[in-house]
Amino acid sequence: MAREFRRQGWAVDVVRTEAPGHGTELAARAARDGVARVVAVGGDGTVHDVANGLLRHEADVTLGVIPIGTGNDFAKLAGVYRHSAVRAVQRLVTAEVRRFDVGQVLGEWFVNSMGLGFGPAVVRVRNGMPGLTGFLSYLVPVYRAFATFRAPRLDVRSSGFAATGYMMMVEVCNGTTAGGNYRFAPDADPSDGQFDVCLVRRVSLPRFLIAVPRVMRGTHTRMREVTMFRTTELTIRCPEQPLLLHLDGELRDPGVHHCTVRLAARRLNVLVAR
Repeated sequence: MAREFRRQGWAVDVVRTEAPGHGTELAARAARDGVARVVAVGGDGTVHDVANGLLRHEADVTLGVIPIGTGNDFAKLAGVYRHSAVRAVQRLVTAEVRRFDVGQVLGEWFVNSMGLGFGPAVVRVRNGMPGLTGFLSYLVPVYRAFATFRAPRLDVRSSGFAATGYMMMVEVCNGTTAGGNYRFAPDADPSDGQFDVCLVRRVSLPRFLIAVPRVMRGTHTRMREVTMFRTTELTIRCPEQPLLLHLDGELRDPGVHHCTVRLAARRLNVLVAR
């Protein structure tokens, strides 16, 4: 990849991450050093870490992505999804810069989506099944997680919306997909200044089996258990148990019973291939 960047006329320094969170430190250092572009080579977890490093500084740095992960949800927004590393480089060098919205919750940024309820439960199961790869790594854990999942009682509030009850999940989306192939917010635009929120109430096993393929197609929005709404801020409370979250697919267990999710409009520069 570095060779291809140089062949295209870019000067590059390659720095490898050594553990989760290391990308945040490296990206923050690059921002402090005045680097103009930082390219995250990896999956959504790498993108999440790198974006957090850039967002902690006011420097005018642009994020690029070379997707070599499994889900690559953010790569879909950047126009490099399903491209080889070399082809992704070739697309990045002619890409335009767009300003994406980002979300923040409990002091951490997210660029694609954050979720509570079933989403984090699936992430936890998937993390315990490292042998699974490709599409199966996102499908099998969904069915495994459902077997033991108990929908929490949540109170969800934003301007113009309020709901309380047992909820399967709340997915706060900046992008269209999460978990690789699940189109929770098929109409989302990462630059429109709003979150697309997908709220799913508690469902039975038969309805769950119907819902999974519909979420993959993005046609779940018409199901009676599903509510879609847009907002720039929402507060979620769970009085009966601590919240378990995912941010861009990264599990977070903060030990709190409520959180407020806020949107920062057009906060991140992103290279988007044409």
